[in-house]
Amino acid sequence: MMDVPDIQHFLDDNFAPWVLALAPTVHDAGPDGVTLDMPITPDIARVGGIVSGQALTAMADTAMVLATAVHLGRLAPVATVTLDTQFLRPATGDTILAEAEITRAGRALIFARCTLSALPMGKAVALATATFAVPD
Repeated sequence: MMDVPDIQHFLDDNFAPWVLALAPTVHDAGPDGVTLDMPITPDIARVGGIVSGQALTAMADTAMVLATAVHLGRLAPVATVTLDTQFLRPATGDTILAEAEITRAGRALIFARCTLSALPMGKAVALATATFAVPD
């Protein structure tokens, strides 16, 4: 089982600088998935202090990629095949919490979902699902 520092290190060393600019921090990882968060800053907020959909989608994709790595038991790159984000309400507050889990895993494809919540309110602001291709 990979631990939180290993997953954070994988994130810091392998993701694009613009994803890292979101300041994602891994908090929990286990067989059920991963949990990470990002601070809500002026850089990702649009008019009214609402987090942009692009930042939310990038956070969800990042969380699900990390959940996939935990599921595989190795820090391997995967390719996003599909990504769907449903925005439920405006994302405001001070932090976005991403909780990602694997819903089904095969040899070639892994399916995942992620719930994004705005803190401190704790209400879900977006739901995302994705399909990832697993490298041979």
